[in-house]
Amino acid sequence: MSVSRPKALSDRTMAALAGIEELTTVRAKDLTGPMSPEPVGTLEVLRGERIAKIVRIGLTVEAIGMDSHMVFAFTGTESAVPHFTLDAVMAGGNLAYHIDLVPRADLGAHLEYVNAVFQPLTPAYEEVRERFGPSTAAIGPRQHAMMSPWMLVDRATEEQFDQIGAYLDRYFEHWRELLVKGVPDDVLGTLSDTGLAARDARNRAALFSPEVDPVWANVARLLGDEQAEELRAELLTNETGASHG
Repeated sequence: MSVSRPKALSDRTMAALAGIEELTTVRAKDLTGPMSPEPVGTLEVLRGERIAKIVRIGLTVEAIGMDSHMVFAFTGTESAVPHFTLDAVMAGGNLAYHIDLVPRADLGAHLEYVNAVFQPLTPAYEEVRERFGPSTAAIGPRQHAMMSPWMLVDRATEEQFDQIGAYLDRYFEHWRELLVKGVPDDVLGTLSDTGLAARDARNRAALFSPEVDPVWANVARLLGDEQAEELRAELLTNETGASHG
C-alpha cells in the first residue's frame, strides 16, 4: 500500500527528528470517531533531551477525502530556540502544507533574535514565494500573528507538494543547528525582558485556541469534543497527558 504525500512528508520529518537524538515514545493511541467504526487517526507523543516533546497527529478519513498529518517538535519551556512544526494535508482534493519555526520572543522588539534565528531562512522563503507564488492557504491574520513571518503555508499542486520537501529540509537543518548549538549568548542577553516559559504558555494557548484556529471545530466533529480537547491538551504543555489513557 502506497504512502500518501502528506504522510510521506510527516514520515520524513519524524526521521529527521530521530536523527538528532534518541527519542522515546511515551504515548501512542488510536483515535476513533462517530464517522467510522475503525480508527480514523493516531496520536503519538515522544520525548528526547534537547527536544522536550514531539506531538504527532494523523487523521485519515477516506469517506470525506481527508488525510492530515501534523508534527510539532517543542523545545524546552525556558529555551529561546523556536518550536518546529509541519502540517501536511489533503482535503477536498487539495494538497496544502505549513512549515514554520515558532518564535519564542516578540520579533518586533528583538532584532538580534530575528537576525540570528530567522533571517537565515530568508533565501529558502523567497525561493518558495518565487516558485509557488503568494500563499493561497486559508489562514487568518490572528494565526499569522502566532507564528513567524517566515512561515511557509500554501495550497499546492502535486508537483509543488513534491518539491516542498527540499525546503522542509532547509528549514529543518537550520532548526537542528539552533537546537544543537543553542541561541548565541549575546542574543540571549537581549531577551532578558522575556519570561520565556510564561510567553510560551500564552503563545501556545492562543495558537491552539478553537477561537483562533477553526480546524478545532472540524476535529471535534470528527473525533468528538473529548478527544479534540485531549489533543489540544498535549499541544498546550510539555507535560504529557498520560492520564487520558
